[in-house]
Formats: sequence, structure tokens, C-alpha cells
Amino acid sequence: MPHGTMLQYFHWYMPNDGNLWKQIKSEAPKLKEIGFTSIWFPPAYKGSNGGYSEGYNPYDLYDLGEFDQKGSVRTKYGTRQEYLEAIDAVHENGMRVIADIVLNHKAGGDEHEKIKVIKVDPDDRTKAISEPMEIDAYTKFTFPGRNKKYSDFEWDYMCFTGVDYAHDTGEKAIFKILNGYGDSWQDLITDEKGNYDYLMYNDIDFRNPAVKKHLINWGKWFWYQRNFDGVRLDAVKHMPTSFYR
Repeated sequence: MPHGTMLQYFHWYMPNDGNLWKQIKSEAPKLKEIGFTSIWFPPAYKGSNGGYSEGYNPYDLYDLGEFDQKGSVRTKYGTRQEYLEAIDAVHENGMRVIADIVLNHKAGGDEHEKIKVIKVDPDDRTKAISEPMEIDAYTKFTFPGRNKKYSDFEWDYMCFTGVDYAHDTGEKAIFKILNGYGDSWQDLITDEKGNYDYLMYNDIDFRNPAVKKHLINWGKWFWYQRNFDGVRLDAVKHMPTSFYR
């Protein structure tokens, strides 16, 4: 398909009614008739605000609207079954599905833990503005609502490069986590803000081999739920290019 027209079938201020997947399924024939060749879906997994999350604050990548987590079973857009049926409807009408994927960060940790950090200048993240110190941060993700279905991987501070909130003091800042992987930010293709590895929430550290393996396994699992046709990758300039290769 050398040429085509893609429709972004969502926007930030859509109602939190869980109807988007059903709406795509219903309107797929009409979208084909109009002339669209690809439909861009929003992030399909559970965000930290449950049924109110647009999907760009990822909590559990394995929860496509199946588990009671963060206050809801469904996502903002519907349930897992409705998501799969929407993909099927798009395919049955000869169109392609583009999945939105956010792998730069995680939000909504289940437990906090004491971690060693150093505060950095938000305009130059290579510049320390404090001595090393300890804070409590929500860096543990155990997904109790999913109860290890699909994966038993649990996240802790060794999986992240930085956080922006200290639970014990209530301070908001950019804290570089001293986790043993060089105790520095990841190498990126630009020196914007000194180093723009950190964007928001709990920033994922792709230097951790267990993290890389887990995310690759998740990518395969996600694709095999229903074979989508392409992806829109979020926050790529904040991630090492070697991971996406």
C-alpha cells in the first residue's frame, strides 16, 4: 500500500465513557467508504488513572481493559474484548490498524521504596544541584489486580533512571536515580537540556537487561493479541535508539 490516508480516531478530550472501541467497530464500514486506509488507535492499556487515562501515563501494559486496577476494569476506551473486536472490524473492512505504544515511562506505582538519588537542574540534567540523598518514591509495580497473569515481572527502582516526586517530603523535582547502571542518564542522539532522557513519571532504564527482555516479550505478546499493522511510537527522542533496533 504505497499511498493511503490515516485517520487519528481519538483526541485528548474524549469522554471517559468507555465507548471508543465499540464506536470504531460500528463505524468501520463507513470509514472505509469515505476512503480511509489506516486507523490510528490510542494506547490500549491501563494508565495510572484507570478509566480516565488517555494512555500516555502507562501503568500496566498487559492490562488491555481486563483487570480491576486503578479503579476500573475497562480503560478510557473500553474493554479488552471490545478492543480486539475493533481491530477485527477495521481489518474486515480492508483497513490497517496503527497501534500507539508508550514505552518511555511508567506511572502509578503500587508501592514506594527508599532509593538513593541526586537532584538535577531541570534545564541541564547533567548538572547536579544536590548531594546524593535518599527519598521514598513509588517505583515498585507489582500489579496485584492482574495477579501475574501473562507475566510475573515486577518493576522496582533498578528499572528506572529517574523520578519527579518524593513521596516522603512531597517535593517535586527531577531526581536522578543512582541505580548502579553508570549512575548517569542514558545516551541519546541530542544534548537538549544537557540530556533529555528524563521526560516524566518513572523513566524506564533500557540498560537493565531484565527490562529490555521484558519489554521485548511484551511487544510480541501485544502483537499476537491481534496482529496490528504498524505502530506510532511515543517519546522516542527520550529513549536510546539501540532499544528500538
